Amino acid sequence: MFSFAYPKLLMLLLLVPAFVALYAWARYARGRNLRKFGNPKILTPLMPEVSPYKPPIKITLQMLTLALIIIAFARPWGGVKDEKTVKEGIEVVIAVDASNSMLASSTGEEKGIDRMRTAKLVLEKLINRLDNDRVGLIVYAGDAYTLIPVTSDYVSAKMFLNSIDPYQIKNQGTNIAAAIDLATKSFSEDKKIGKAIILITDAEELEDQQSVMDAAVNAAKNGIQLDVVGLGSTVPVPIPVKGGGFLINPETGEPVRTALNEDLATEIASAGKGIYVNASNNDALNELDKQLDTVKKTALESSFSAIHDELFGIFAWIALALLILDIFILDRKIAWLDRITFFKKEDKR
Repeated sequence: MFSFAYPKLLMLLLLVPAFVALYAWARYARGRNLRKFGNPKILTPLMPEVSPYKPPIKITLQMLTLALIIIAFARPWGGVKDEKTVKEGIEVVIAVDASNSMLASSTGEEKGIDRMRTAKLVLEKLINRLDNDRVGLIVYAGDAYTLIPVTSDYVSAKMFLNSIDPYQIKNQGTNIAAAIDLATKSFSEDKKIGKAIILITDAEELEDQQSVMDAAVNAAKNGIQLDVVGLGSTVPVPIPVKGGGFLINPETGEPVRTALNEDLATEIASAGKGIYVNASNNDALNELDKQLDTVKKTALESSFSAIHDELFGIFAWIALALLILDIFILDRKIAWLDRITFFKKEDKR
């Protein structure tokens, strides 16, 4: 079935007969003016270079070109065809630390941007890069909770990410083992799909480090890559509390200070067959992105869509060819062709 995307543009084809009528009137006016100077049969030999056939040929080419351009702009469709789209990607579960220490500065200064805000900025940029991948979100402190299951809905993922607030977490702590175990169970059962866990943490306040290592090793055994993003500075800083001031250690009466434990974060990543990156590093996101690219991508979903068979290119190319041909056709006679006589015999006297 032949149709057009913009059929209203075909109204411009009325310009073709209008220009032809204008050309015919111009030719008539030219002949009338020429007759004012004398008999055309006598004047014609005085203009040997003027061809009576070239102008009609040129206007024909020009009008055909104009008509084809108008048709091309109207986007002609030759019918409908099915197109299969296959999306390849991986499944990524992001586990975000929401303990009180994430309220502390991500730099060595007490009033620097807090770690939670830094985590959200880094992860939002990462989610934007995931493209065809599926993403899930887990938040953890003393326990781990699924905030959003593995999904292709990046808008919802970013919305839930921005809703994370350590002040709303009652059970405080840094239970990384629970977060890794929950993340490991959050993936689909399809073993062909590549899987990765991104752990966001300052790796502090761990009571049972062995359970964390066991959880990381278990994830790796299940074919899940575990990458760790460290937040904070190795310089200890106090933890702010709601309403102002800092968290106080009841035993000493001094502010509780927190620092990034990079050694432990690196060990966790190594046990999980992944990498450790520091969020403050300018290349952290690129390194993490490259590491995720090592995870085998598989077809997550395929879809069929009916699309129109576009034909505008055919009309455009023909119009271009006619335009080039018109450029090389001049108004004057062709000298070598004019020497050939087709209808009268040569006088041999």
